Amino acid sequence: MPKRPNPAVKIAQETAHNAVFDAQGNTKPGVHNVLLRAVEIQRPLVLANLRRMQRRHPKATPIQLAAKLERDYLAAITGGGAAVGATAVVPGIGTAASLGLSALATVGFLETTALYASTLAELHGIRLTDPERARTMVMAIMLGEEGTSLLGALSGQSLGRGKGVTNAWGKTLTKKIPGSGFGVIRDAIQRAFLKNLLKRQGSAFLGRALPFGVGAVVGGAGNLMMGRAVIATAKEAFGPLPDTIPGELLASTNETNNNLTLEGGNSGPQR
Repeated sequence: MPKRPNPAVKIAQETAHNAVFDAQGNTKPGVHNVLLRAVEIQRPLVLANLRRMQRRHPKATPIQLAAKLERDYLAAITGGGAAVGATAVVPGIGTAASLGLSALATVGFLETTALYASTLAELHGIRLTDPERARTMVMAIMLGEEGTSLLGALSGQSLGRGKGVTNAWGKTLTKKIPGSGFGVIRDAIQRAFLKNLLKRQGSAFLGRALPFGVGAVVGGAGNLMMGRAVIATAKEAFGPLPDTIPGELLASTNETNNNLTLEGGNSGPQR
């Protein structure tokens, strides 16, 4: 006897499709805007994140800070995915409402990934003060091998080279690209990013909306898989970490260490 399809999954598919696509099957403009805003992060927030880590671990090397950053990133995205998936078993929350929460989880995943990638870039001494370039970097990292190939080929053409950038391409976006070179890179990566994200997240939306607790497993496991792919691509993009804290981050570390020394010196009895 053939197994009957789960009606909740069918409803989830229809609801997700109607929320994302118009009658012609094209993605609604509002969806694109939300996804692109989610991967745009301002540098002051990135620096604040790093300084918070430095205050907690004042003697940590860039390698140690990167390892802590990686652990925090995976914990944040897997916890968020599992939490949203678990709402499918809560009485009173229907499939449509669960899909709405899944959309929030997707935005949260993108924002967390943008902060991770941008913070790791700063640890490598890559200063992306232009939000457009920072966003392009995050999108390329999330694309994985496709983003690496696309950015490498386009960067090579724009910089007048015969071959594309294949290793540690993260620094490419800090260089001045002549003419409309950067616009070409940005637009191509943005199109590929939106296309791939909607394709990948389609199954993730449904996974988080599955009933009977299955969504908690699919949501957390799916985010973990994507997060590990992001980490692998980021390591390839930025190359080896420096031995010392770079640039203005070093000044922040010295200030933290001086404050700790002063506090330690003032803690004893006064003479």
